[in-house]
Amino acid sequence: MDTMPDQKEKVKQFYNLHHSGKLLVLPNIWDILGAKLLQDLGYPAIATASASVAFTNGYDDGEKMPFDDVLKLLKKIADSVAIPVTADIESGFADNEIQLAQNVKQLLATGIAGINIEDTDKKTNLLMSSEVLCRKIQLIKQVAKETGTDIFINARADVYVRGKGFDTPALKLKETIERGNAYKSAGADCFFPLAVQQESDIKSIVDDLKMPVNIILIPGIPELKKLHEIGVARVSLGPGFLKIAINAMKNIAERLQNMEGLKDITENKVTSDYLKKLVNR
Repeated sequence: MDTMPDQKEKVKQFYNLHHSGKLLVLPNIWDILGAKLLQDLGYPAIATASASVAFTNGYDDGEKMPFDDVLKLLKKIADSVAIPVTADIESGFADNEIQLAQNVKQLLATGIAGINIEDTDKKTNLLMSSEVLCRKIQLIKQVAKETGTDIFINARADVYVRGKGFDTPALKLKETIERGNAYKSAGADCFFPLAVQQESDIKSIVDDLKMPVNIILIPGIPELKKLHEIGVARVSLGPGFLKIAINAMKNIAERLQNMEGLKDITENKVTSDYLKKLVNR
């Protein structure tokens, strides 16, 4: 009987996926069923999206969902699959380094292999200094070491969406690359420049940092094959999957109000038997 890889082994697997030379596609999910679906389809790793997790549990994004509830959900997801799970923990759900260290210990105990952590201050919704996130990255790595585990850190820079004072494309790119280098030096394993779109900017970031770079799939970005050619290591969807699912439900619900859409329901290729197979596997 195959044994489930432990947390440290999953971190190694996740790290190797970022250095394989192949673009790692991570469609973010928010529950056990989504995790099992992606595993069944052959995805080698799974990511959660903070917005999707929050919205589907009745909360706004931005660390509004109770952290204990986030932990319970992450453990359920990580326990449900044999592949690495990386979690979006926003800014860490912590007001100080002591609380962050406690949160990291609890996150590691869920069995997740990686995290996203960002440089937006949730209290002010403004960009924090790069030094603050650097200290967080160093602390997270130290806590993992002390607990005999490991964690893959995807450090998110929000200059393109929160960069007050960086008013030109050139300034945004310069600040983003400077933050990427700082986060890399602090111990980050991957760099996530949120909302960067231009092919030239993406290429500059990849070429300058010489570390795995994560790009989110938003309007205006290059095609996946082009991102792979540029050297992007990882792409994610954020709440993209949730929006697609809700849009499909919304469209059918509106058609049913007009006495239409019966075949969309009765001829759906996703059957109850398929869903049972996923959850019982």
